[in-house]
Amino acid sequence: MAAKKPAEKPLPFSDNVMKQVRSIPRGEVRSYAQVAIYAGRPGAARGVGRELKHLPGQATQVPWWRVIRSDGTLAPPVAHEQAKRLRAEGVTVNERGQVFRVVKKDGKA
Repeated sequence: MAAKKPAEKPLPFSDNVMKQVRSIPRGEVRSYAQVAIYAGRPGAARGVGRELKHLPGQATQVPWWRVIRSDGTLAPPVAHEQAKRLRAEGVTVNERGQVFRVVKKDGKA
């Protein structure tokens, strides 16, 4: 009879946030709320923001610039740098600091 594997211990919220943010493909964005849901804590969008705000030396390893507000706007303290990085990845950011997703006529992105 095979031995049972011990149940995997869930990752702390901060680790889950970093894992989810690292998984966002280049040229795509997710909202703080979406990251919170994928990290296992629906409703913790502000917690995601706090985690990203306090990135230590991981600021270049974790693509924080791919996380935006639910209304498509960028966070004011870092909006200029965030827009610059997103544009470099091919994301359209308008002059008001909003990201828009282009939808084709068939309704698909």
